[in-house]
Amino acid sequence: MNVDFRHLQAFVSAARYRNFTRAAKSLDISQPTFTVQIRQLEAELGVRLLDRNTRSVQLTRAGRELVPTVERLLRDLGSILDSARGASAAKSGSVIVAVLPSLAATILPEILASLRTEHPGVSVHLREAPARRIAGLVQREEVDFGIGWIQGKDANAQFTPLFTDRLSAIFKAGSKLERKKTVSLRELAAFPLILTDRESSVRSMVDEAFEATGIFINPVWEVAYMSTALALVRAGLGVTILPGLALDMDGGRHLRARPIGGANLDRRIGVIQAEGRSLSPAAAVFLAAVSEVCSHLDGEKMGKAARWLVGG
Repeated sequence: MNVDFRHLQAFVSAARYRNFTRAAKSLDISQPTFTVQIRQLEAELGVRLLDRNTRSVQLTRAGRELVPTVERLLRDLGSILDSARGASAAKSGSVIVAVLPSLAATILPEILASLRTEHPGVSVHLREAPARRIAGLVQREEVDFGIGWIQGKDANAQFTPLFTDRLSAIFKAGSKLERKKTVSLRELAAFPLILTDRESSVRSMVDEAFEATGIFINPVWEVAYMSTALALVRAGLGVTILPGLALDMDGGRHLRARPIGGANLDRRIGVIQAEGRSLSPAAAVFLAAVSEVCSHLDGEKMGKAARWLVGG
């Protein structure tokens, strides 16, 4: 059937104005063109919709029955087109992002606030997940992209670095560790350790670092979230090893941190995307907001973390 949007618009206009001249003018087309569109619609449907003479236009019974259906169809189609235009202009749309819990609790609020100001129609759904699960979520297209880190290389994933985060020893203010500029893993092993569980990327790095130095550790507390680890440290139950950004959650009020000497505890945080897959306009807008905020992390936030690392 060769009925298109213009034919339906012409029919509804004819029904509204009951005059071909006014109906054609409302659509900004000539009357002969308008008349052709009506004839084409009737020919395609095989039924007469309008009775017309030189003075008036009247709907036939078939025309009267068809009007509400066509009006509803045009409204629905208009809504769909408006939604598509909004999405293509990144004015609206939904984004699903997999993110490390440590980032969701620190840098994501600032990113979301920036996005809400610039693009209030874009909604973001966060899926907090450990590093080893994020790449899988991306590859199965359960999320638009991920923010995390990848150990080694993954041929099916595209990794774009954002910033480098360093794990540090975090302890309660007043600890004897506060007198030191750096601490060693051996020194930390003598304290009750509060570590994230073995599913987390942070725990993997910590375990590898201790194993490389030949030290066996048995943490007193294992927790799922950074916020819980920090709360236990504030309660004086031990020390923890977490990303430097974790200090944002305390603001340097109750906790202090020191670099860990003799261990490679840097992790490169970046965007994880499925190889060869493009992003929706809304996802691209959110990714731009992520990149903008993260471009300042190595400077502003890392500088703030460095002040906390020396007890400032």
